[in-house]
Amino acid sequence: MSESRWPRVLAVFVGAGLLLFTTGHLPAAAAEENLSGEVLDMACFIPKGAKGPAHRKCALTCAEHGMPLGLLTDDDKVYLLYPKHGKEKAFDAVKLLAGSRAVLKGKASERMGISGFEVHSATAPE
Repeated sequence: MSESRWPRVLAVFVGAGLLLFTTGHLPAAAAEENLSGEVLDMACFIPKGAKGPAHRKCALTCAEHGMPLGLLTDDDKVYLLYPKHGKEKAFDAVKLLAGSRAVLKGKASERMGISGFEVHSATAPE
């Protein structure tokens, strides 16, 4: 390793050591959480407010054609849904629930005013 890289490598190890020493552990990944609500077809919901059982057939068609999906929670918050990279199969279950209620497991995040939810699994409520 060249001499010019040693200060950076040393700084990384010292920083990790200080973090471990001061907190007693390394930072954990964000915990998986559950959200429930109606899976929305965003292409119809945003411009028209379309949702509910009367819109289910259209929502399924839009989901099948790759339209963006969202989740309207019981407290009226809307999340843009997206698959986890490398685990896109779990998102296929969301598409089948378009226009219906669902329970989703995954990770919520927010950026520049947009709430998103990385879907790890989706099921119909019991």
